[in-house]
Amino acid sequence: MAEPRHITLRELQRAVKRTLEEGFELPVWVSAEIAEIKVNYSGHCYLELVEKGGANGVPTAQARAMIWSSNYPRLAARFEQETGQRLAAGLRILAKALVSYHELYGFSLQISDIDPTYTLGDMEQQRQQTILQLQQEGVWEMNRQLTAPLGMQRIAVVSSAHAAGCRDFCKELEKSPYRFRLTLFDAFVQGAEAENSIVDALGRIAARADEFDAVALIRGGGSASDLNCFNAYRLCAHLAQFPLPVVTGIGHDKDTSVADMVAFAALKTPTAVAGWLTERLASVEGGFDAMALRLHDATCERTRGAALRLERTAGELRRLSGERLTLERMRLERLAGRPAETALELLARQRLRLRNAAEIAAAHAPERLLKLGFALLHGGGQAITSAAQAKAGDEVEIRLADGTLTATINTTTIWQKKKSPTKKR
Repeated sequence: MAEPRHITLRELQRAVKRTLEEGFELPVWVSAEIAEIKVNYSGHCYLELVEKGGANGVPTAQARAMIWSSNYPRLAARFEQETGQRLAAGLRILAKALVSYHELYGFSLQISDIDPTYTLGDMEQQRQQTILQLQQEGVWEMNRQLTAPLGMQRIAVVSSAHAAGCRDFCKELEKSPYRFRLTLFDAFVQGAEAENSIVDALGRIAARADEFDAVALIRGGGSASDLNCFNAYRLCAHLAQFPLPVVTGIGHDKDTSVADMVAFAALKTPTAVAGWLTERLASVEGGFDAMALRLHDATCERTRGAALRLERTAGELRRLSGERLTLERMRLERLAGRPAETALELLARQRLRLRNAAEIAAAHAPERLLKLGFALLHGGGQAITSAAQAKAGDEVEIRLADGTLTATINTTTIWQKKKSPTKKR
């Protein structure tokens, strides 16, 4: 039996290489995401490119690529100048590459050029997708619709502890005449870890939400790519639904991030955030001053009204008092003109009262009753007013109008009172 026809592995690899090189003689523009990137000691740049698909972002294609040291400095400098971002993992790029195949190392791409505008366009597309998704979910305006106190003094600061923007923010507030209580929640504010770091800081603040009036999300200036994390859906969704007002000062003058759009208030720089907080407190102080002025004016008005009423009352009192004094003076003058006549009238009235009292006393005197035939009966050292007080044989003294008699009682008779007839019911 004849052996089956075959080729060696090397022959297969060379056939694949020949086919690829013949099919892709000229470079092609390839879009992909940088998964890994490193530059070795010789200046060559090696990349791992991927293309992700599906909602979970699992790679559906992967390839190695390299930029020779003769091209890398020029491409990297141009890319950073136009995008403000160094070539880094996580960026989507459009690269002009020559397809290469090696029997030992397999498929790879040799990059000769990179289009920076593609990366910027991709970031803008992601930004618009984030805006649309937040609006469709109905959370776009949630943070802006929160009711915030005018005076925000307890501030949770999300920033890098070593960032210049954070130092500028704190220094600006130190110049303020008001007292702020700042609590720093340290986080990365640029780079691949920025989104997760900021979301983690927001979670720690939410657990202590009662301790703060607002959140200040701040960082210094940066390029569009540096600030791309502030367009990420996950971070912006947290900001939009955060229970405290969020004030952003991300430090860019040209572009507005999605984080700025969903925040309660968006300022250009950390220093501007500090000024905004100070102005709100100044507005509160101004309101207090206005209230104090209105209170002062109202008090003065009430005082003037009370003074007028008091003056009118005092004038009326003086008028009534003058009239009363005039009447009393006239009365005294009339009395002073006839003192003797008045005294005689008073004496006559008193004499009449005394005579009447004497007649009443004389009418009730015992002597008058005795002259009319009545007698007073005494016995045993006391007046006898009832037959029950004496008995036969007692000696009694009888007082008459012109003298007294002594007698002995022979008999006593007690009269019975007649009972009043009762009515039959």
